[in-house]
Amino acid sequence: MMRRRHLLAASALLAAPALRGARAQAQVTMRLSHQFPPSHHNARVIAAFAEDVKQRSGGQVEVQVFPAEQLAKAGENFPGVARGAFEAAAAVNFQWGTTIPEMNAPTIPYLFTDIARIRRFPGSEAAKFLEGLLERRAVRNLMWLYTTRQSIFTSNRKPIVNLEDFRGLKIRGLNALTDHALTAVGAAPSAMPGPEVSAALQSGVLDAGLTDVSAAVSRRYYEIQKYGTVAPYFSVISHVYVNPRWWSALSAPHRGFIEAAARKAETDQMDVTEATAAAAVGELRAKGMTIHEQTPAESATWREAMQPPVIAAFLRLAPEGGPRSIELLRGIPAA
Repeated sequence: MMRRRHLLAASALLAAPALRGARAQAQVTMRLSHQFPPSHHNARVIAAFAEDVKQRSGGQVEVQVFPAEQLAKAGENFPGVARGAFEAAAAVNFQWGTTIPEMNAPTIPYLFTDIARIRRFPGSEAAKFLEGLLERRAVRNLMWLYTTRQSIFTSNRKPIVNLEDFRGLKIRGLNALTDHALTAVGAAPSAMPGPEVSAALQSGVLDAGLTDVSAAVSRRYYEIQKYGTVAPYFSVISHVYVNPRWWSALSAPHRGFIEAAARKAETDQMDVTEATAAAAVGELRAKGMTIHEQTPAESATWREAMQPPVIAAFLRLAPEGGPRSIELLRGIPAA
């Protein structure tokens, strides 16, 4: 009996380090801040990523997601992650502005909107090039989340189909770079945040709207605009990035769990985004909006007029890395 008690005590002593190790592993936390509302398709994929990490790691790694700017404002995410205030955040590519101007490349009109090529973006040389620029800014990219390639130009007076339809139109702009495309065809863009556009359209401050097709549904554009032209105008690619010091301190298995879930999220996001856009177009029609889907010939005409001024402005903004980022995006094969 005495010998049995000694054996049990010895076993407990031997097990203690393993138990402490398991508890330490279970305490790994990745706080992830983003701006998307929980209903947004990006938010849904990020939430699924968090659950996937938990399952793969057996609960050893917990991804705590803070949507809708609950942890930090969109503009506070980069400095927060870089200095280690929290571990991870998501951003939309063009939010890097002049900090990393090359990140704007996918938003050049009609440059990178073919879904077959977008599917090949994660892991491509173009993605690796941008990841290198992010590393110079003290963050490590974790995954790319394709967000949209379908914009909608909305109006009340008549559909916006031909380039002449833009002339004199007060239209919602997006940013100083892409607005060069709108001024080139005679429109008067006025950049404003998405939530403010509906009121501006109702009051007459704007004649026309420009947004993602799914946003046109969530913001109920069908109640205030009669017409919508859906066009593969540009791509928006969001991404999740982490603090590199935190990442390096993780064990190899923990990094493996997170990376495996990230690769799955990148793949899943492609179909989720395409399905979301298709459903949005259908819902806008069902709500009574007259929808015109741009033909390939119309896209070519718009590209010829709109793309050159934006590329010129982009190269002024990113004289060193701009040409390379365009070359790499164009070089991604469709098959």
